[in-house]
Amino acid sequence: MGVGGTLEYISELMSNGHKHKKKKKQLQTVDLKVRMDCDGCELKVKNTLLSLSGVKKVDINRKQQKVTVSGYIEANKVLKKAKSTGKKAEIWPYVPYNLVAQPYAAQVYDKKAPPGYVRKLETTSSSDVTRFEDPSSSYVTLFSDDNPNACFVM
Repeated sequence: MGVGGTLEYISELMSNGHKHKKKKKQLQTVDLKVRMDCDGCELKVKNTLLSLSGVKKVDINRKQQKVTVSGYIEANKVLKKAKSTGKKAEIWPYVPYNLVAQPYAAQVYDKKAPPGYVRKLETTSSSDVTRFEDPSSSYVTLFSDDNPNACFVM
C-alpha cells in the first residue's frame, strides 16, 4: 500500500467516523389481545394502529379478541397506541397447547383462553417442576431392585 492508498484509507476512516448510521428496524409481528365488542370498535382499533409509522398490515379476529400487527415496529409502541383507543389491551398472553411442556399446570390454565390455547407461563424453575426423567428424583429408581434403601414391601 503506497502513500496514496494510505491517505485514501485514512480519509475513509475519518469520513465514516462522522456519519451516524441508524439501525434499521426488523420486520416483525406483534399479537395483542384487545377487548372489542362491535364493528365500530374494530374499525377504530384498526385505523389507529394503521396510523402508526412502520405498520404494514393489521389483522383483527374479533371472536378471539386478537389483533395481529405486522411491520417495522416495536411491540411496546404498538401496545401504547392500542391503549390510546380507550380499549383494554395487552400483549397476546396465549400459546398453543402443543408448545407448552405442561399445559395443565395451574398457572397456565385459563377459562378465557381461546380453544386450543393456554396462557404463556413466563419462567419455570427446575425446583418448581418435578420431571420423571431426572434420575435423582425419579420415582422409578426409588422402588427399584438396584436401590438398597428401596421399600421392601414390593
